[in-house]
Amino acid sequence: MTTPMLARRGMLTAGASLFAAGMLASPRRVFAQAASGTSSGPFMLPQLPYAFDALEPHIDAKTMELHHDKHHAAYVNNLNNALKDHSQLAQMKLEDLLAKLGQAPEAVRTAIRNNGGGHANHAMFWQVMGGKGGNPSGELAQAIERDLGGFDAFKGNFNKAGAGVFGSGFVFVTVDRDGKLALTTRPNQDTPLMDGQRVLFGNDVWEHAYYLKYNNRRADYLNAWWNVVNWDSVAKRYAAAKDGSLGV
Repeated sequence: MTTPMLARRGMLTAGASLFAAGMLASPRRVFAQAASGTSSGPFMLPQLPYAFDALEPHIDAKTMELHHDKHHAAYVNNLNNALKDHSQLAQMKLEDLLAKLGQAPEAVRTAIRNNGGGHANHAMFWQVMGGKGGNPSGELAQAIERDLGGFDAFKGNFNKAGAGVFGSGFVFVTVDRDGKLALTTRPNQDTPLMDGQRVLFGNDVWEHAYYLKYNNRRADYLNAWWNVVNWDSVAKRYAAAKDGSLGV
């Protein structure tokens, strides 16, 4: 569906206009490939790049199916519903929408925070899995050594941070344009994108990510998760961060 030009939307509130100015997404959206069952709207549910059972035995197929087709799909649908009367906001790139969250109209700000954040976090999450774990290599490994104390120490600190998230949230590694890495956590579906940062990779520590297999043993899930990390994909995200092309 063709979206009207910004100039034809003069009736939007001044706050929404300032929020969207100069930040319209290109016609080729980040999440252009929709999975079956997602609602119509500007944001779409990306298909998994692997089968539901591809992460077995570390993450079970049923968890992956529910996590992607139900939880992530709900974030996308709710985000689209929240923006249905805010066409200028709906045209924005997701990372820009989240970076300017404080300027969003109050009526939709919480919905963007929760559902836009959930969409961004999960879109990243699927991308960085599907591998065979092991150790990173090359420039990425050097950055982990330089900024995070070496891979073994980093894994321990990452797992400790993830285990320490109270309730639900994510543990992230952020990356800047110079390639510098940092470890951080966020509650719920908050994301470093809301602070204008970029996410290299991260792990979901909401119970829906692990409870069917691990019950309340979050630490076991965090340890097992390293077996499915796709370091080739993470390395591509690292290169994209350095050249300024990394989105969510």
